[in-house]
Amino acid sequence: MNTETEGRIAAQQFRREHRLGVQPLGDLVTVIEQTTGVDVAVLDAGPDEHGLAMRDPDRGVVFIGVARTENPMRQRSTLAHELAHVLFEDWIDAEVGDWSEPSPREDRCRAFARHLLVPVEGVREFLQDRQELTLASLSAVVQRFLVSPAIAAIALEQAGYIDHATSEQWGEFYTPQLAARFGWIDQYHALQAESGKRRTPQRLLARAINGYAIGVLPAPAIATLRGVTLAEAEADLREAGVEPANSTVTWARAADLPDVDVDLSDLDDATGDDDGAGRDAG
Repeated sequence: MNTETEGRIAAQQFRREHRLGVQPLGDLVTVIEQTTGVDVAVLDAGPDEHGLAMRDPDRGVVFIGVARTENPMRQRSTLAHELAHVLFEDWIDAEVGDWSEPSPREDRCRAFARHLLVPVEGVREFLQDRQELTLASLSAVVQRFLVSPAIAAIALEQAGYIDHATSEQWGEFYTPQLAARFGWIDQYHALQAESGKRRTPQRLLARAINGYAIGVLPAPAIATLRGVTLAEAEADLREAGVEPANSTVTWARAADLPDVDVDLSDLDDATGDDDGAGRDAG
């Protein structure tokens, strides 16, 4: 079985197991967290760093991190790609090195990401029996499935709508070009704003907010986790009706304390001072 087939079958199985059908996937961070239980974070990273998947072998905890970016389609592809590494458990036989280097493993993950984000059957269901496709058709597929023109063009070729030469030609376009040309540039800018934000794993943030509610975690910690100002964090908590619990300290009177019988004879034995000799005068 080649890597393309492996990736396609795994993507189809993932969609089937989680009842995702062949429709476009919405917020991919939420999809991954809700279906797999894997924590996902959107982080600050270098210009050449797009994503990673890590596993703690002692606790079996898996974490996916992707970079903040103004390229929302690339961020989605990276998320799907790292999900593939998790599902294929690539860390089992992974050697120290650069995973971004060409390899059958990386080819398989790229195939998985394409088929997960834009399944061929989803394209056919969307376009149905259209005979002649234009750049407007490509734009519609990109906008609907939120993938790059290159990925959309490959899906159109695999669905039988265009030939390989057209697929390569259309794959050279950029999403902002299509969005500006076909009237959805405002939507694209909104996608850019979203992909440029930091995001904390939902389970971690939920636990932190619970800690705030019971009075053991301060609001600045919530603001730091979210990457927002303290004022914003406190305003969101207030609007949600989340307030820290009031801890009432009950003071006791000395007379209410129980009597304690303390035997100090062992202390005298340890110092060898059992008759008062050796004490300072005065």
